Amino acid sequence: MIGCPYSRPNGLIVPAASLDRSSPMPLWAQLEADLQARLQAGEFDVRFPTDGALVDEYGVSRHTVREAIRHLNRSGLLKRERGRGTVVNRSEFEQSLGTLYSLFNSVEGSGVEQRSDVLSLCLTNDVDAATQLGVDPDTQLVFLERVRHAGDEPLAVDRAWVPADLGRPLLDCDFTHTSLYDELEGSCGVRPDQGWERLTPVIPPPEDRERLGLRRGQAAFHLERLGVRDDRAIEWRTTTIRGDRYRFVAEWSASGRSALTPQRAT
Repeated sequence: MIGCPYSRPNGLIVPAASLDRSSPMPLWAQLEADLQARLQAGEFDVRFPTDGALVDEYGVSRHTVREAIRHLNRSGLLKRERGRGTVVNRSEFEQSLGTLYSLFNSVEGSGVEQRSDVLSLCLTNDVDAATQLGVDPDTQLVFLERVRHAGDEPLAVDRAWVPADLGRPLLDCDFTHTSLYDELEGSCGVRPDQGWERLTPVIPPPEDRERLGLRRGQAAFHLERLGVRDDRAIEWRTTTIRGDRYRFVAEWSASGRSALTPQRAT
C-alpha cells in the first residue's frame, strides 16, 4: 500500500513517496492517488515536479509517471502548458452564485484589469433574444458582442441584447473598459435588480474556441442570463467563459432550499 505519511521540516504532513508493487492496483493508479492527495494538501502550490523528478522520487518508469499525469490532466487537477510543462490547474477568478454580479467588477476586484474587444455594437433583430425578453420578434434590439480579457489573456465571449427603446444610448458608449450594467445605469437610468442565470458545460464552436485560445475539445462554461427591472426583462445575455480561469461557488444552508432541475428535451 502507499507509504504512511511523514512530517517534513516545515511541519507539513505529506504521503511518503513509496508504492506497493505487490498490490493488484497498477502503479500508475497508485501514483495518481498519491499525487492527488498531495495536491489536495497544497504541497504543489508553488511548483509541480517534472516527470524526471517523479521518476526519481517514486522509483518508477517514465511511462508510469506519464500515465498518472495523463489521468490527473483529464480530471482537471493538472494541465500541460507549452514552455512550462505540467502545472497545477488553479482557477484565477471566483464568483458566488445567487447574486447579481458584474464580470467586469469580479475580475477587477481580483486586482486584474478587464478590457474588451468590441466585435459588434449595433441595432438588430433576433428572434431567440426577443423570445427571452418577451417582446415581438421584429422588435429592434441593441446588440453588444465582446471578447473580454482579464489581463493579457482572453476570458469570455460575451453577447448581450437590450430592447432598443430602452438601450439606444448604449450605441454611443465605449465598452473597452467598462461593464454593461454601469453603462445601462449611467446612460439609460436603469440596472437589473433580479433575474435568473443558467450555467451549462459546452464545447465551444470553432469561432469562439479560437477567440478564447482553447484547444479542440476543451470545454467551457456557457452562461445564459435574463436581467429584469421592475418586472420588465431588460437584458438577455449569453457568455462563453473559460473554465480554466473562472469558477462559480454556491453557498447553501440547512434552512435554504435548492434543487437540481432536469433539462427538458428540445
